[in-house]
Amino acid sequence: MTVSARPPRVLTVAGSDSGGGAGIQADLKTMLALGTHGMSVVTAVTAQNSLGVQGFWELPGEAVRAQYRSVVDDIGVQAVKTGMLASAELVETVAELLAGTDAPAVVDPVGVSKHGDSLLAASALDSVRTKLLPVATVATPNLDEVAQLTGIHVESEDGMRRAAAALLAYGPKWALIKGGHLPGDAVDLLTDGSEEHWLRAPRHDNRHTHGTGCTLASAIAAHLAKGLSVPEAVAAAKEYVTGAIAAGFPLGGGIGPVDHGWRFRER
Repeated sequence: MTVSARPPRVLTVAGSDSGGGAGIQADLKTMLALGTHGMSVVTAVTAQNSLGVQGFWELPGEAVRAQYRSVVDDIGVQAVKTGMLASAELVETVAELLAGTDAPAVVDPVGVSKHGDSLLAASALDSVRTKLLPVATVATPNLDEVAQLTGIHVESEDGMRRAAAALLAYGPKWALIKGGHLPGDAVDLLTDGSEEHWLRAPRHDNRHTHGTGCTLASAIAAHLAKGLSVPEAVAAAKEYVTGAIAAGFPLGGGIGPVDHGWRFRER
């Protein structure tokens, strides 16, 4: 029996979504769909479905640290993605771990769920700004998270530029400002402060978009693990998530998930 080639390894550090549409469940599905081996560090457990988040329980910092060390020290990683970190303690723990890991880090600064439920303590915002963003290769906030972190309420593409500059001041190498909540095409701005990449995609008339942010950040991490540059990884991830949104399906009585396996079902 021949031994198969080892796929690139990607680690998600995030909360569990019991409904399977976002969080580590979305991350692992995305990583598999894009040809990488996904691994996980669970930071919190949520009771969650298509109607919203009914509750969440964060894990202690030592449990998060132990999971991370177990994976990184033995298996190794080519990229790390962070999602829901909930508290200042977890933000600071994960930032310290990322700082000591020689792999690109995609930071999705999760603050609010698709349903408007808060997933980050207000007291943790400063830790995100001063500890987590400085160790990010790419930070991927949506417009609500941009407002939380920078105080800038984006209403136009020019506002996205100002928000990106404010975010980059905290130290990430690249900022991806997701303009999905603006009218018109779904437009995102990727910049490192010197070069700009505007990514546009047609907006799909589909309300089933649960997990979009987790999926995009995980897709970026997967492509970085495969050796793509940041602009190439983000463009490829945008293409993947646009297809996943178009194929999103109803589940339960509320907002359904994007379809992480849309490319398989197209065949």
